[in-house]
Amino acid sequence: MPHTLQRLLADEQRAFLHRDRRAWIAHLERVRAFLGEGLAEADPSRPVLILGAGSGLEVPWKLAPRATWGWDADPWSRIRTAMRHHRWPPWVFEDLTGGLSALEAAAQRSLREPWAKGHVRPRERALSRLAGLMPSLGVEAATLGTWIETHRPGLILSANVMGQFGVVAQRLLESVLGPCPWVADPEAPDPLGEALDAWIARTVRAHLARLAASSAPLRLVYDRGVIHGGADLALGAWNEAWMEQIEGAGQAEVEDPLCGVDPRVELITADRALHRQERWLWPVAEGQTHLVEAIALGPSTM
Repeated sequence: MPHTLQRLLADEQRAFLHRDRRAWIAHLERVRAFLGEGLAEADPSRPVLILGAGSGLEVPWKLAPRATWGWDADPWSRIRTAMRHHRWPPWVFEDLTGGLSALEAAAQRSLREPWAKGHVRPRERALSRLAGLMPSLGVEAATLGTWIETHRPGLILSANVMGQFGVVAQRLLESVLGPCPWVADPEAPDPLGEALDAWIARTVRAHLARLAASSAPLRLVYDRGVIHGGADLALGAWNEAWMEQIEGAGQAEVEDPLCGVDPRVELITADRALHRQERWLWPVAEGQTHLVEAIALGPSTM
């Protein structure tokens, strides 16, 4: 699985970096400022962890304390960071979700009948089998939890990575099952698509639970929504129902990459309060705009 994941992430990162970035300036400035504020305020005597550090495009590494770690399973992420920022930080090349190996194994099992070695199931039966297996898959994010318990970071940043959990899982399943295993008609039942959405929601919650269990201040940037189409998109006044804040979507297709999970709800505890929240639109590509949400959480003042 590590090689499969690294290949998929490397492909995603190459596609991302090859897009026209001229329209990204406003997004990059905002995300760098938001993450940079946290890095500038971090306790230099304690480790800092940057999740989804990637190639360093969105992370202002010049502000990072010396004991700052990057986490990204893309095998080229650390090298690109070094080339861009002249830093060679310690790095974790692991699956951040903790569940992709089990997902790939379940997809492989679904393809074959257990009673006849090498006998391939008909495609529809294989997809149905996988949909039935997915609710039982574990998604504990154990590696992240162990790292946090071992290193006790003084700050954790998340650089636009949570919204990618579902994208990588979808690409992984397509690499095993073949192209287009999903039902094209949005009005028709899609058991595998529904099972994947449920898996994504459980994975995001497990990831957030590991962050919530830490004592570190948190700064997270993530895709809150993905808008396909729309004209003259804009954001109205802050609205807890994020879809209602988007203006100009019209008949556009709006996706929830977190599948119903609200990170703010998952992370606010008796000891940790929400100190800041903001949203902005990021035109990623022609006809594709992301609604980005950024939140900062720290010790409760109560």
